[in-house]
Amino acid sequence: MLGSTHGTLTTDFRARVEACGESPRTAVHSSAAPSADDAAPLDVSGRPLHADVPDLDRFFRPESVAVIGASDAEGRPNTGITRQLIAWAERVGARIHPVHPTRPTVFGLTCHASVADLPEQVDLAVLLVADPLPVIEELAETKVRFAVAFASGFAETGDAGAAAQERLGAAVRDSGLRLLGPNTNLNAFEKFREDLDGPAIALITQSGHQGRPVYTLQELGIRLSHWAPTGNEADLETSDFISYFAEQPEVGAIACYVEGLKDGRSFLLAADRAARNGVPVVAVKVGRTETGARMAASHTGKLTGADTVVDAAMRQFGVIRVDGLDELQDTAALLARARKPKADGVVVYSISGGTGAHFSDLATEAGLTLPTLSQAKQDELHQWIPGYLNVANPVDNGGHPVGDWRGRKIIDAILADPSVGVLICPITGPFPPMSDKLAQDLVDAAEQSDKLICVIWGSPVGTEDAYRTTLLGSSRVATFRTFGNCITAVRAYLDHHRFTAGYRSPFEDAPRTPSPSYRKAQALMRPSQQLSEHAAKQLLRAYGIRVPREQLVTSAAAAVRAAGLVGYPVVMKASGPQLGHKTELGLVKIGLTSASQIRDAYRELTDIARYENVPLDGILVCQMVERGVEMVVGVTQDDLFGPTVTVGLGGVLVEVLHDAAVRVPPFGEDQARAMLRELRGHALLEGVRGAPPADVDALVEVVLRIQRMALELGDELSELDINPLMVLPRGQGAVALDALAICR
Repeated sequence: MLGSTHGTLTTDFRARVEACGESPRTAVHSSAAPSADDAAPLDVSGRPLHADVPDLDRFFRPESVAVIGASDAEGRPNTGITRQLIAWAERVGARIHPVHPTRPTVFGLTCHASVADLPEQVDLAVLLVADPLPVIEELAETKVRFAVAFASGFAETGDAGAAAQERLGAAVRDSGLRLLGPNTNLNAFEKFREDLDGPAIALITQSGHQGRPVYTLQELGIRLSHWAPTGNEADLETSDFISYFAEQPEVGAIACYVEGLKDGRSFLLAADRAARNGVPVVAVKVGRTETGARMAASHTGKLTGADTVVDAAMRQFGVIRVDGLDELQDTAALLARARKPKADGVVVYSISGGTGAHFSDLATEAGLTLPTLSQAKQDELHQWIPGYLNVANPVDNGGHPVGDWRGRKIIDAILADPSVGVLICPITGPFPPMSDKLAQDLVDAAEQSDKLICVIWGSPVGTEDAYRTTLLGSSRVATFRTFGNCITAVRAYLDHHRFTAGYRSPFEDAPRTPSPSYRKAQALMRPSQQLSEHAAKQLLRAYGIRVPREQLVTSAAAAVRAAGLVGYPVVMKASGPQLGHKTELGLVKIGLTSASQIRDAYRELTDIARYENVPLDGILVCQMVERGVEMVVGVTQDDLFGPTVTVGLGGVLVEVLHDAAVRVPPFGEDQARAMLRELRGHALLEGVRGAPPADVDALVEVVLRIQRMALELGDELSELDINPLMVLPRGQGAVALDALAICR
């Protein structure tokens, strides 16, 4: 997960930006929520800048409930559901009204023949009927606030089901009520333990069974407050529940199992709300292996598959993505309960040098910081640990000290180090009575410390008193069963607090009105066409992005004159609206230094174009720019999130290296710089093997200007590809040497 590392624009950088007449930065660094009188603001692309938080209090805690299709007939599926709903209504203090056209009573309760006969306006209607559509229309007349539809046979079954779900969704929108489902279940009406305290986990799942591991955390003493099984999301969706849960004071973390997001912008707005409130969101999102259905013409399009964008969007807004349900369970539990870290340093404390070394390798590889303890601290620890053992970190106590008074002294000394924020003690197997004493010392120390203590209890049995009673009985110690889950959770914990400490919502200053650049660019757009390189570069110029000196010519003589004006050596390229990657066709000639070479190149380029049956609008004679780092910057359209911006290593190996980072607008300078740090080849920008450092400020400026273009032309621009963008040495700028643009 990315932290916020917002930098300050240099004077030169700011001057270049202001010279263009507008700022490319789209994110003001303010965490203030939108004002109440700023109704439904939209950004320049027409997308919302904030979403209303649905008031779901009366869904989870209704005062009155109607059960449509209630039954008490033995052997009927509706009977068990009705019984569970009656028990749930009693727990939450709700009045329940069974509805059935032929039954006078259900489980001794008066049964009403229809929705119209209900004795009061109900908060929640539970629909135990095969076709909920007619009932939705009845509920609208009685002003019911919420409904739940269990029925299946909708979008999950194919085109016909999807059409039926669309009709249901339209009826819900017209009715004014909010619907959970269809194709959902009873998870929202589970029995939650009320004897647990502390921050709770709120759970959201699109598949109910996948939430069971998190639900059963209650048996380990971890509180759950809500469970939202969203089903097919014809109306209420994952984003609605994230927004709602992020505002609930008892919620310490939100755990999600997501099969598909309904609307990308809604999800980002919900994640933004959670980030502003400091509430961690941990998610399993299936679909990592999807490659995306579109065939992209640009390099950029080939670099960003659908799941790549989802993954980047989650990191961008602080959502912690995990792979397994066990990771979801352990990470959410830690984030819900742990206090803010006092430091980023992690110390590994064990009774075995092998255990400490093994765990430390894994933790370091995962990116955790294991600081070397000071010599003074090591000397202090050697008061209780034999001098031949390593205590620099990991700390190896050799075993025996944990069995007496020395064990607690060691733990307290480690926790007292200001560089230490987390102490992790892997216990690979029980060895009573010493492991019992070690567990108790860790629990006692945790109760008196404001630092996080984690224990990995490696026994496959898990019935030991030290584990079941001592460790699980403590709300201050985070207990894990595997090394991997502990490392994943601790990394997420440190990353989350680092992220939220510097978080600034990018939606506050996203552009709402078109810039002067947009009006220039519109004149260049050609719907459903690919622009020539010459036209694509004019598009870049409109947004203040530097391109080489060049002229478009239609004769050899004009090419020679152009070369004299541009300055030798020059590059010559074919330019036409159907040309994509020219190098493969031999339609680029570089390093030309004389008039004869110019004439020969012109003839050869036009001959190839005729042979390949490629229409040209002319030949470009371009300034040759050699010294710099070749990058690729571009825009692609994602079905879920809309326009996205990609930056990566460019040149002829762009699709071989596949080294790119992507973001979903809007984002600020901090995220643009974070994109560069994500690249495996980031060191090239810093200068390697004697090369000077590249002008990173200029590269960031281009990324932000391309983002502005993506926002303003989002409905008109299908793909944009700058490759290569030559990033010159520091202070010299960046030049777009080639460009491809495809209009929608």
